[in-house]
Amino acid sequence: MSLEDEALCPVLEAMLFAAGEPLELSRFAAALECGEAEVRSALAVLQQSLERENRGICLLRLGDSYQLCTKREHAAVIQKLLEIRRNTPLSPAAFEVLAVIAYNQPVTKAYIEQVRGVDCSGVVGTLCQRGLTEEKGRLDLPGRPLVYGTTPLFLKCFCLESLSELPEIPEREQKPDEPFEQLKMSEESEEE
Repeated sequence: MSLEDEALCPVLEAMLFAAGEPLELSRFAAALECGEAEVRSALAVLQQSLERENRGICLLRLGDSYQLCTKREHAAVIQKLLEIRRNTPLSPAAFEVLAVIAYNQPVTKAYIEQVRGVDCSGVVGTLCQRGLTEEKGRLDLPGRPLVYGTTPLFLKCFCLESLSELPEIPEREQKPDEPFEQLKMSEESEEE
Protein backbone atom coordinates (compact mmCIF):
# COMPACT_ATOMS: atom_id res chain seq x y z
CA MET A 1 0.00 0.00 0.00
CA SER A 2 1.48 3.30 -1.09
CA LEU A 3 1.08 6.60 0.71
CA GLU A 4 -0.86 7.90 -2.30
CA ASP A 5 -3.37 5.03 -1.99
CA GLU A 6 -3.74 5.67 1.73
CA ALA A 7 -4.36 9.38 1.13
CA LEU A 8 -6.96 8.69 -1.57
CA CYS A 9 -8.97 6.15 0.45
CA PRO A 10 -10.91 8.63 2.64
CA VAL A 11 -11.67 10.82 -0.37
CA LEU A 12 -12.90 7.84 -2.39
CA GLU A 13 -15.01 6.63 0.53
CA ALA A 14 -16.59 10.09 0.86
CA MET A 15 -17.31 10.21 -2.88
CA LEU A 16 -18.93 6.76 -2.83
CA PHE A 17 -21.02 7.64 0.22
CA ALA A 18 -22.20 10.95 -1.27
CA ALA A 19 -23.10 9.38 -4.63
CA GLY A 20 -25.16 6.53 -3.17
CA GLU A 21 -25.01 4.75 -6.52
CA PRO A 22 -22.35 2.97 -8.57
CA LEU A 23 -19.61 5.30 -9.82
CA GLU A 24 -17.49 4.54 -12.85
CA LEU A 25 -13.72 4.51 -12.55
CA SER A 26 -13.51 7.29 -15.15
CA ARG A 27 -15.68 9.59 -13.00
CA PHE A 28 -13.37 9.13 -10.00
CA ALA A 29 -10.34 9.82 -12.17
CA ALA A 30 -11.90 12.94 -13.70
CA ALA A 31 -12.95 14.36 -10.33
CA LEU A 32 -9.58 13.61 -8.71
CA GLU A 33 -7.61 14.63 -11.81
CA CYS A 34 -5.52 11.47 -11.76
CA GLY A 35 -5.18 8.23 -13.71
CA GLU A 36 -7.63 5.33 -13.60
CA ALA A 37 -4.85 2.92 -12.56
CA GLU A 38 -4.13 5.09 -9.51
CA VAL A 39 -7.81 5.17 -8.57
CA ARG A 40 -8.20 1.41 -9.10
CA SER A 41 -5.23 0.76 -6.80
CA ALA A 42 -6.63 3.03 -4.07
CA LEU A 43 -10.09 1.43 -4.38
CA ALA A 44 -8.51 -2.01 -3.86
CA VAL A 45 -6.85 -0.69 -0.69
CA LEU A 46 -10.17 0.76 0.49
CA GLN A 47 -11.91 -2.55 -0.19
CA GLN A 48 -9.31 -4.48 1.84
CA SER A 49 -9.49 -1.91 4.64
CA LEU A 50 -13.28 -2.24 4.93
CA GLU A 51 -13.00 -6.05 5.08
CA ARG A 52 -10.13 -6.02 7.57
CA GLU A 53 -11.84 -3.61 9.97
CA ASN A 54 -15.00 -5.74 10.10
CA ARG A 55 -17.21 -2.80 9.11
CA GLY A 56 -20.91 -3.04 8.27
CA ILE A 57 -20.27 -1.92 4.71
CA CYS A 58 -18.20 -3.25 1.86
CA LEU A 59 -16.99 -1.97 -1.49
CA LEU A 60 -18.71 -3.73 -4.35
CA ARG A 61 -17.14 -3.78 -7.81
CA LEU A 62 -19.57 -3.89 -10.73
CA GLY A 63 -17.44 -4.05 -13.88
CA ASP A 64 -15.72 -0.66 -14.03
CA SER A 65 -18.05 0.82 -11.40
CA TYR A 66 -17.86 0.75 -7.61
CA GLN A 67 -20.46 1.19 -4.90
CA LEU A 68 -20.58 1.10 -1.11
CA CYS A 69 -23.07 -1.55 0.05
CA THR A 70 -24.09 -3.14 3.29
CA LYS A 71 -22.73 -6.60 3.97
CA ARG A 72 -24.97 -9.57 3.20
CA GLU A 73 -24.97 -10.79 6.79
CA HIS A 74 -26.84 -7.63 7.83
CA ALA A 75 -29.55 -7.94 5.16
CA ALA A 76 -32.32 -9.24 7.44
CA VAL A 77 -32.02 -6.49 10.04
CA ILE A 78 -31.69 -3.79 7.38
CA GLN A 79 -34.78 -5.06 5.59
CA LYS A 80 -36.64 -5.01 8.89
CA LEU A 81 -35.51 -1.42 9.51
CA LEU A 82 -36.54 -0.25 6.06
CA GLU A 83 -39.94 -1.93 6.34
CA ILE A 84 -40.53 -0.19 9.67
CA ARG A 85 -39.60 3.15 8.14
CA ARG A 86 -41.63 2.50 5.00
CA ASN A 87 -44.80 1.71 6.97
CA THR A 88 -44.58 4.74 9.24
CA PRO A 89 -47.70 6.88 8.84
CA LEU A 90 -47.41 10.43 7.58
CA SER A 91 -47.20 13.15 10.19
CA PRO A 92 -49.78 15.95 10.33
CA ALA A 93 -47.11 18.28 8.89
CA ALA A 94 -46.59 15.89 5.95
CA PHE A 95 -50.35 15.83 5.27
CA GLU A 96 -50.43 19.64 5.33
CA VAL A 97 -47.54 19.91 2.87
CA LEU A 98 -49.08 17.22 0.68
CA ALA A 99 -52.37 19.14 0.60
CA VAL A 100 -50.60 22.40 -0.33
CA ILE A 101 -48.79 20.64 -3.16
CA ALA A 102 -51.86 18.72 -4.38
CA TYR A 103 -54.15 21.75 -4.53
CA ASN A 104 -51.62 24.27 -5.85
CA GLN A 105 -49.21 22.29 -8.02
CA PRO A 106 -46.75 22.92 -9.40
CA VAL A 107 -45.42 24.79 -6.36
CA THR A 108 -42.04 25.84 -5.02
CA LYS A 109 -40.77 24.99 -1.57
CA ALA A 110 -40.84 28.73 -0.81
CA TYR A 111 -44.58 28.85 -1.57
CA ILE A 112 -45.24 25.87 0.71
CA GLU A 113 -43.23 27.52 3.48
CA GLN A 114 -45.12 30.77 2.97
CA VAL A 115 -48.46 28.97 3.35
CA ARG A 116 -47.37 26.95 6.39
CA GLY A 117 -45.12 29.57 7.99
CA VAL A 118 -42.31 27.09 8.77
CA ASP A 119 -39.38 25.42 7.02
CA CYS A 120 -40.62 22.43 5.01
CA SER A 121 -37.37 21.03 3.56
CA GLY A 122 -37.45 17.80 5.57
CA VAL A 123 -41.13 17.14 4.92
CA VAL A 124 -40.82 17.82 1.18
CA GLY A 125 -37.83 15.45 1.07
CA THR A 126 -39.77 12.73 2.90
CA LEU A 127 -42.74 13.05 0.55
CA CYS A 128 -40.42 12.80 -2.48
CA GLN A 129 -38.63 9.83 -0.94
CA ARG A 130 -41.94 8.05 -0.39
CA GLY A 131 -42.90 8.72 -4.00
CA LEU A 132 -45.98 10.82 -3.20
CA THR A 133 -44.48 13.98 -4.69
CA GLU A 134 -41.71 14.66 -7.18
CA GLU A 135 -39.74 17.46 -8.75
CA LYS A 136 -41.62 18.67 -11.82
CA GLY A 137 -39.00 21.06 -13.17
CA ARG A 138 -37.70 24.54 -12.47
CA LEU A 139 -39.26 27.98 -12.72
CA ASP A 140 -37.77 30.44 -15.15
CA LEU A 141 -37.02 32.91 -12.34
CA PRO A 142 -33.80 34.01 -10.65
CA GLY A 143 -32.32 31.07 -8.78
CA ARG A 144 -34.36 28.65 -10.94
CA PRO A 145 -36.35 27.21 -7.98
CA LEU A 146 -37.60 23.64 -8.18
CA VAL A 147 -41.33 23.06 -8.44
CA TYR A 148 -43.09 20.05 -6.94
CA GLY A 149 -46.21 18.12 -7.83
CA THR A 150 -47.94 14.89 -6.92
CA THR A 151 -47.26 11.50 -8.51
CA PRO A 152 -49.44 8.62 -9.75
CA LEU A 153 -48.65 6.91 -6.42
CA PHE A 154 -50.33 9.84 -4.65
CA LEU A 155 -53.48 9.24 -6.69
CA LYS A 156 -53.31 5.51 -5.98
CA CYS A 157 -52.84 5.99 -2.21
CA PHE A 158 -55.81 8.35 -2.00
CA CYS A 159 -57.99 6.30 -4.40
CA LEU A 160 -58.26 9.10 -6.95
CA GLU A 161 -58.38 8.77 -10.72
CA SER A 162 -57.26 12.36 -11.23
CA LEU A 163 -56.60 15.54 -9.29
CA SER A 164 -60.04 16.81 -10.31
CA GLU A 165 -61.48 14.34 -7.77
CA LEU A 166 -59.83 16.14 -4.85
CA PRO A 167 -62.51 17.37 -2.45
CA GLU A 168 -63.43 21.04 -2.59
CA ILE A 169 -61.69 23.25 -0.07
CA PRO A 170 -64.37 24.58 2.30
CA GLU A 171 -64.83 28.35 2.32
CA ARG A 172 -63.12 29.87 5.32
CA GLU A 173 -65.27 31.92 7.66
CA GLN A 174 -64.08 35.48 7.74
CA LYS A 175 -63.54 36.32 11.39
CA PRO A 176 -62.95 39.96 12.22
CA ASP A 177 -59.54 40.72 13.59
CA GLU A 178 -60.00 40.93 17.34
CA PRO A 179 -57.61 43.86 17.95
CA PHE A 180 -59.35 45.84 15.22
CA GLU A 181 -62.78 45.08 16.69
CA GLN A 182 -61.61 46.10 20.17
CA LEU A 183 -60.24 49.37 18.77
CA LYS A 184 -63.51 50.02 16.94
CA MET A 185 -65.54 49.32 20.10
CA SER A 186 -63.37 51.60 22.23
CA GLU A 187 -63.76 54.43 19.69
CA GLU A 188 -67.54 54.05 19.76
CA SER A 189 -67.63 54.20 23.57
CA GLU A 190 -65.52 57.38 23.56
CA GLU A 191 -67.98 59.07 21.17
CA GLU A 192 -70.91 58.40 23.56
